[in-house]
Amino acid sequence: MKKIFTLFALFVLSINIAHAQDAAKAKKLLDEVSSKVKSYDNVILDFKISIQNLKKEINQESKGNVTIQGDKYNLHMMGTNKVFDGKKIYTIVPEDEEVTIATPSGQEAEFTPAKILTFFNSGFKYNWDITQNIKGRKIQYIKLSPTAAKDHRKQVLIGIDTQTKNIYNIIEVAKDGTKTTIIVNSFKTNQPISKNQFNFEESKYPNYYINKLD
Repeated sequence: MKKIFTLFALFVLSINIAHAQDAAKAKKLLDEVSSKVKSYDNVILDFKISIQNLKKEINQESKGNVTIQGDKYNLHMMGTNKVFDGKKIYTIVPEDEEVTIATPSGQEAEFTPAKILTFFNSGFKYNWDITQNIKGRKIQYIKLSPTAAKDHRKQVLIGIDTQTKNIYNIIEVAKDGTKTTIIVNSFKTNQPISKNQFNFEESKYPNYYINKLD
């Protein structure tokens, strides 16, 4: 009996060591991704996003593009343009001829396009997951498990191109069953961009209703 117990203890120990090694390996790869992102002057992404929840009969898909520089961003998606100049978010809706100006708060401050490439730096446990070959690219997945009980996410998978160390896709599964998938179709860096890329010029929208929330 003592021998069986010893073997079982060694088995459990070996599993824990393997998990710890996988977690360290996953964190190392994410640190490489984060370091590379921080080295860029700017990033321009073309992406596809899908949101699905069978229970709530949600099945949406759209495309968009975003230019990111530091915390600032200029996002185009679903007929809406969102610009963050570092202080205010300007939401421009041509269909309604309306611009809403507000200071980011709550989830809008926490989950921004500028943070999509670095959100994984804290607040998660890390696990090495599967590797896939997608169109000749080796994509290594890292599984993130939120450490905060109040986090709405159950888990997040990040697919990383092992050659470029850039993010290929992000798959988020929420506790309510909603699955959000972002696939990066184009990842460009250090591009020449306008000096007004992150500025809102009210004079360009003479007939728009300007809604200032604060």
